[in-house]
Amino acid sequence: MKLPIKTPANTDAGNVTAPVQFDEPFRPDLIARAVLSLQAGARQPYGAYPEAGKRASSKVSRRRRDYRGSYGFGISRVPRKVLNRRGTRMYYVGAFAPGTVKGRRAHPPKSWKNWEQKINEKENRKAIRSALAASLDKKIVAARGHKLPPSFPFILSDEFETLTKTKEVVAAFEKLGLALELERASEKKIRAGKGKMRGRRYKKTKGPLVVVSANETKLALAARNVPGLNLVAVDSLNCELLAPGTHAGRLTLFTARAIQRLADERLFMNDYKGARVEPAPLVEKKAAPAKTVKPATPKTAKPPAKKGESA
Repeated sequence: MKLPIKTPANTDAGNVTAPVQFDEPFRPDLIARAVLSLQAGARQPYGAYPEAGKRASSKVSRRRRDYRGSYGFGISRVPRKVLNRRGTRMYYVGAFAPGTVKGRRAHPPKSWKNWEQKINEKENRKAIRSALAASLDKKIVAARGHKLPPSFPFILSDEFETLTKTKEVVAAFEKLGLALELERASEKKIRAGKGKMRGRRYKKTKGPLVVVSANETKLALAARNVPGLNLVAVDSLNCELLAPGTHAGRLTLFTARAIQRLADERLFMNDYKGARVEPAPLVEKKAAPAKTVKPATPKTAKPPAKKGESA
């Protein structure tokens, strides 16, 4: 598939062929599985205090005719704590057991539970390729609610990676016909439910995703203050960025260098071996200096003692 290259002035700068990663069939089930795996891995464990509800001095003897026993009174044999007594008559209430006042919970959440959901590496790469293919499908992207220009899909020229001002980024996107999309992405509303009291007061709309060749580009600093706009390096793509909420078809704009790197390095393909890490140069160890051994000085032997003489 041939894709036109657009400059910040909305002029054509040639064409580029979409890499093989964009030929993957649309698999929403795999995309949802990959997104849920990422979200589960980022979940914070929680749990109750292990000794909660177990610190009450509660005990009931289960021996007949024993002190503080429950036999013969027509009551259940749950653990109880004594509030007051008169002789052997106890006024006690249930404690410690689940269902009692200040008792423990039957099956509380455990803080050591592992929330991670594993996914095969090839399955995850196939899901990313499927989400990449969906990001260039005009029907799928429009069905997600994005306001698309008539010329979509297209590729951004390398001049976008050199933009240094936020107003330059906004002006360039408006010239490309994305003014309505930026306006839609700037909307936020108060969340319904308890989440607004827990640090999640506002819900924000997901806007365009810009994919660049590397994180060190000037565009990364210039575009970070645009509401709803996300920017990511091409080798850091994942399904949660391409399909927020497991729904594929996010409006994604690639730069020409990102497309070139995607094709040259065969990112997210089954034969991709990961980023090459250059080994550190070996440092030759210096030999320890040889120890100088001083020659032993010969001791003068004492003359043998004669008989009858003390040594």
